[in-house]
Amino acid sequence: MQLRIISLLTCFAGFGIVAACSVVAQNGGGSETPPAPKRKSATYTLTAGQSVALTPTATLKLERVNDSRCKTGAVCVWEGYISYSFVLTNNGNASNFVLAEKMPGGSNTATQQGLRFTLTGLEPPDPPAVHAPAPTYRVSLRVDIS
Repeated sequence: MQLRIISLLTCFAGFGIVAACSVVAQNGGGSETPPAPKRKSATYTLTAGQSVALTPTATLKLERVNDSRCKTGAVCVWEGYISYSFVLTNNGNASNFVLAEKMPGGSNTATQQGLRFTLTGLEPPDPPAVHAPAPTYRVSLRVDIS
């Protein structure tokens, strides 16, 4: 009788262990981590012609750089400005916008398709010399996702 009770208890314990293992396996081994929160903003650095994926459906491309700043060593009647032309493509919809520093009527921020863009830095920070070759321009911008 005692042997039968011990066998029965061992059998139930075995079933319990198997059931517990299958629950742990279904839940990812018990070390399930919560999904990462969606990023609300990020900073990107682009050169002319370069694109970056902002979201699974949105891509930003720096189309061109316009540097009309007075060259170092030149005599100019006005200071000039630097501007950056972008194309935002989101779900097949494209929109163009310009970010600039010191451009008359321009702005260093823009909102397009629910995304806010803000210039945070530019390279080179100073205009090139009069007879120097054109530099490789880089622009840094923060993108806020709403």
